Amino acid sequence: MATTLEANRVYNFNPGPSTLPLEVLKEAQAEFLNFQNTGMSILEISHRAKAYDAVHNQAKADILELMGLGDDYEVLFIQGGASMQFDMIPMNFASAEKRGNYILSGSFATKAYKEAEKMGVGYVAASSKDVNFKHIPTQDEIKLSDDAAYLHVCYNNTIYGTEYHYIPETGDVPLIADMSSDILSRPMDFSKFSLIYAGVQKNLGPAGVVVVIGRRSLLEKSPENLPTMLKYDTFYKKNSLYNTPPAFSIYMVGKVASWLKQQGGLAVMAERNKKKASLVYDAIDNSNGFYIGHADKDSRSFMNVTFRLPSEELEAKFVAEALEHKLSGVKGHRSVGGMRTSIYNAMPYEGCECLADFMEKFRKANS
Repeated sequence: MATTLEANRVYNFNPGPSTLPLEVLKEAQAEFLNFQNTGMSILEISHRAKAYDAVHNQAKADILELMGLGDDYEVLFIQGGASMQFDMIPMNFASAEKRGNYILSGSFATKAYKEAEKMGVGYVAASSKDVNFKHIPTQDEIKLSDDAAYLHVCYNNTIYGTEYHYIPETGDVPLIADMSSDILSRPMDFSKFSLIYAGVQKNLGPAGVVVVIGRRSLLEKSPENLPTMLKYDTFYKKNSLYNTPPAFSIYMVGKVASWLKQQGGLAVMAERNKKKASLVYDAIDNSNGFYIGHADKDSRSFMNVTFRLPSEELEAKFVAEALEHKLSGVKGHRSVGGMRTSIYNAMPYEGCECLADFMEKFRKANS
């Protein structure tokens, strides 16, 4: 039976920080004051303690297991948000002789490119900006430069509601992906990527840490002239413990990774996510034009569903009435407007059922 506190919880469709599995929150709550009989909270424990060391390393192992990656990959925990990775990647891997190549598929992909551009090492290999990022550029549209150091992609675009449904082929050029909003949401051949990074606050944990999964051969040696905390090998050589890490965020990432394993892994999550997204997309597609999706159908995201209503007045009304039905965080980003419902791994099927039901009732009442 749900407690009063649980009964008062809303369905949280915020894009990040976003919803977390209720089971994980309960586990953290239960051991919050006395972590593993240390007499301390996980917030108080030393990052050099054996109890924390086990948490840190188990989180890494579970992430690699979920992704099906072996000992040639390493997991790093870095602060500064995914936005700091926009700088670290070109600083560590690009140069005047080898430029970073970028596919512009949305806001964060563009921000990543602009950081490389500031350093004079950025090149646009493909873009869908001319159609307001309604689709993901195809393989045929990708034109790598002759001096490509890597190809950077943003795998899921939270603002525009688009997602890659293929892995770009790059030949010998390393493939780097920002997977902040769809990390561990479905199985794929992760070994095709040389480096993957994710701000965990969208699909893997609370704000405060970025997970970087990279080939050891790529991470083990950084340019000597870089500041210490902007070198990947600083984190690689010290097991992400060069300085005090965001221990609580890593602890929660480990809890979520363990939860994903308990659910049956990424294949199970992919099936769930597909079913959840179908509920919302069907509500859009069967609305006789009342709801208009932003993304082209072949580029639709399973994580972020974006759509408009006939007027801004109706959109404001939709947001207000949705909250009355315990559907929180449905307002779209200002660059697209309308609605954005984020249905990450931890969003239960029932949340999407309630949303789809509300959308149908709202359409009938306001058509």
